[in-house]
Amino acid sequence: MNPGPARAVPRGSAPPSAGGTPTGRAGWHRRVAALPLGYLAGLVVLGLAHPFLPAWRWAAIHLLLLGAVSNAVLVWSAHFAAAVLRTPAPARRRADAARLGILNAGVLAVLAGGTADRPWLGVGGAALVFAAVAAHLAGLARRLRRALPARFTVTVHYYLAAAVALLAGVPVGAWMLVVDDALRPRLLLFHAHVNVLGWVTLTVLGTLLTLWPTVLRARMADGAVRAATVALPPAVAGLALLGAGVLAWWRFVAAAGLLLFAVAALLALRPALAVARRRPPDTFAGWSLAAASGWLLVALAVDAVTLLSAAGPDAAADRFDAVLLPLLVGFVAQVLVGSLSHLLPMALGGGPGPVRRRTALLQRHGAQRVVTANAALAVFVLPGPPFVRITTSLLILAALVQFLVPAARVLLSARSRGRAALAEVADPRPLREDAGARPLGGVAAGLALVLVAVVAGVAAQRVSDGAPVPAAATGVAPTGHTTTVAVVADGMRFHPDRIDVPPGGRLVIELTNRDHRRHDLVLDSGAKTARVATGGSARLDAGVIGTVVQGWCSLPGHRQAGMTLRIVPTGPVSAEPPAGTAAPHLDAMADPGPAFTARDAAAPAVPPGRLHRRELHVQEVQREVAPGVRQRLWTFDGTVPGPVLRGRVGDTFEITLVNDGTVDHGIDFHAGAVAPDQVMRPIDPGQRLTYRFTATRAGIWMYHCSTMPMLHHIGNGMYGAVIIDPPDLPRVDREYVLVQSELYLGPDGEPGDLAKMQAERPDAVVFNGYVAQYVHRPLPARTGERVRVWLLDAGPERDSSFHVVGAQFDTVYREGRWENRPADPGGAQALQLGPAAGGFVELTFPAAGHYPFVSHVMVDAERGARGLFEVR
Repeated sequence: MNPGPARAVPRGSAPPSAGGTPTGRAGWHRRVAALPLGYLAGLVVLGLAHPFLPAWRWAAIHLLLLGAVSNAVLVWSAHFAAAVLRTPAPARRRADAARLGILNAGVLAVLAGGTADRPWLGVGGAALVFAAVAAHLAGLARRLRRALPARFTVTVHYYLAAAVALLAGVPVGAWMLVVDDALRPRLLLFHAHVNVLGWVTLTVLGTLLTLWPTVLRARMADGAVRAATVALPPAVAGLALLGAGVLAWWRFVAAAGLLLFAVAALLALRPALAVARRRPPDTFAGWSLAAASGWLLVALAVDAVTLLSAAGPDAAADRFDAVLLPLLVGFVAQVLVGSLSHLLPMALGGGPGPVRRRTALLQRHGAQRVVTANAALAVFVLPGPPFVRITTSLLILAALVQFLVPAARVLLSARSRGRAALAEVADPRPLREDAGARPLGGVAAGLALVLVAVVAGVAAQRVSDGAPVPAAATGVAPTGHTTTVAVVADGMRFHPDRIDVPPGGRLVIELTNRDHRRHDLVLDSGAKTARVATGGSARLDAGVIGTVVQGWCSLPGHRQAGMTLRIVPTGPVSAEPPAGTAAPHLDAMADPGPAFTARDAAAPAVPPGRLHRRELHVQEVQREVAPGVRQRLWTFDGTVPGPVLRGRVGDTFEITLVNDGTVDHGIDFHAGAVAPDQVMRPIDPGQRLTYRFTATRAGIWMYHCSTMPMLHHIGNGMYGAVIIDPPDLPRVDREYVLVQSELYLGPDGEPGDLAKMQAERPDAVVFNGYVAQYVHRPLPARTGERVRVWLLDAGPERDSSFHVVGAQFDTVYREGRWENRPADPGGAQALQLGPAAGGFVELTFPAAGHYPFVSHVMVDAERGARGLFEVR
């Protein structure tokens, strides 16, 4: 190894000791380096034990960011600030030690409070973290004020901005520990962006100005200081715009802020690229920092797409996982490991010999480790079988262990021995000067490891998907005879749907899918096939048959729609399998609490132009549908009902359906008259479909999922309204849209129960997707105002009879026809609608007060189909 790194530390930092024992500075760095390494070791343990631990994902994020990274930032930003400002570090580090003690007490309290459901313990920990970073910020500011002008002062400015960002993000994180309300998705987006892009990324950009040329043993690029100086203001401004945009959910403002931050990051990194072109990285530290910078740009691009395509903050927060993986693992963790690999050998001192030996130890297998970690992460973030994700995640953990073990050896040997002993213990073999100069073998080894992991994951997935389970043979002696039966999936049925097998015989099923949608076959013994596409086939070894075995298609709703079969031995049979989990209890009178936000019932305005283009994303989300009751809903754009579309007679709608769900879905617009064969076909997950129609008749029209069993898809949330205004529709003071539908509850957090839908046994009847929400959040109006209420009965089963208590309708428009107008002598007391029918009513309120509105099918009103107008 070239000893250049030891001499390339920014001017002003203390040189390594020439003696054989660590100096006071070296002893300090040895002690504090154990802190981030300890948190990284905890991350490895958590990664291996996470199936048995609560809130493991949250804990992993905070172990890395709050534990490992924050300790490293406090230590090394102080070190680099002293170096670039040419101010020596104090001989006694009581203030630094106190800050680190307070920080780590806070980190441990946050981790304990978040994982053990002790929110106020977590809030106390957040306060300690805030205090430690505030003290760190004050210390940097004092050092900057006392220092003489220096060339690299801008580095400290980056550190100050980063600390301010964390001070903004920590209170928001503490708030989320104790408050769970409708603002949570926005708070989460603010907390994540400000902490990772502010606290971490700004610190990294400021440090790379001097660290990157040092790692490459090269001269700094011309204009690097100026580029860093110019990049800081737009980076801070972009971060501020991004934070404000996600809090207020001005998504274009948030995206503009993110773009500004990305441009600033590119500007700051451009000189580093020039240095790398002149002298490419040839060490583990250099490769890691280069790869981390690439992952940062990938994460920023994915983040921008997520923000711009999300229908709302809930959807953006749900999809933020796609940003976190490249940002945290690819960028943050790699920057930390790469930086420590370069800085630790020099900081521990002891002279050129020990520094070279420590560097060689941390560099060993560098190319293989970098390639393994980055290729495995690339495979992990792509769509793939679960077992492939497991095997690649284990490779990423293994690459981290490959750093932690030699780093621990370096620290332990520096603590216990002098220079000669260090050389013997850290690397007893002769030092290879070219340890990092020939990386091709390491690249090949890294790629080979990832390939083996992928192959092993695919094989494990296939075994898991189709492994025979012998439980069906309980109490029967195997005969050695095998029966092979061909089963065809077609028309939402298995043919045949009964298979007779001699007791003790083994059954093999050859499944062929002739239907136009995907299917699988699952047996209650545990054996199952993968999902089979149209025209595909699968082989299922059902094992030895000694009892009645039930089989079904596991795609949502297919079993309830009749897609079942029975395997029956010709001898005695055992009892049927037990029933499933019960649905949660629903109280239609319960108050959702002060944090509840009702769906905005205001009708949208007619958009300009005659062509309306819109993307609708199928999203499977878990949402509250009544106080304390959550269901897994299938939705258009994450809401139930889906977005209200509006236009005029003659307008053309071009709707692109994007299936972001896990099962096939389609769409049917009643507002257009088109041949259903193509535009209403179901599409598989990941596919897109464009549906174009021209509105030729007025009314409020239903749209819904067109995939069988349609009852299940509509009953589980896949419906919405299209308003086509009648010609010359008069203006009114207020317009509302109410969509009536039913809830058929499945187990808590699961999709609705198709058996209840088929039996017409709703648990609730609701307006706009939530039980009695407008009782607790009344719709406003004023006396004398003309109010129009658009109604759609989405069903899928119940009629509606809309009535406002204490008021009369002077206008009724039902299913495209005027039934009453204000000049008519008669009035109406109810708007009666069947499933998929719609219309509107108009009324004025005679006096201030609270006017209930209900479906006058009174059992449905008591089930939740009610609300209030609050008239002032």
